[in-house]
Amino acid sequence: MTILRTVSPRVIPATAATLEPFRLMRDFLRWDPLRDYDLGAPSAAFLPSFDVKESPDAYQFKADLPGILEADLEISLEGTRLTVAGKREEEATKEGERSHLAERSHGRFSRTFNLPEDVEGEKVVAELRNGVLTLMVPKRPEVRPRKISVSLG
Repeated sequence: MTILRTVSPRVIPATAATLEPFRLMRDFLRWDPLRDYDLGAPSAAFLPSFDVKESPDAYQFKADLPGILEADLEISLEGTRLTVAGKREEEATKEGERSHLAERSHGRFSRTFNLPEDVEGEKVVAELRNGVLTLMVPKRPEVRPRKISVSLG
């Protein structure tokens, strides 16, 4: 004798994202060619990545800051704390436009770096060119490595 078992359907809890009316309609009708893109999720905060290098004469900081204007940047050095702050504005949607995907982040950011005591804060140079910020923080001359020549006696 064979016993047949029936499997009950899995119950998925309802969340705000699954109850969003336009998403329900798109999923029901399956007409939206870009339905796999999640427009309901908030975008990640904008936090630029930095490269930091040290040479015998200076510390170099580089960051990709596309879309950020010089007026939207604030760079400060307090003692040995270097702070780079700014903002990237969200692009406004024009009337009649429909967004299918929004992955670019925007908003305010602030990065702080603790520098060694050997920096010359008065001589920091900042340059924003083609969306790349470059900061040169020179070292004091007395702490830079010097070559000592050896004399034959």
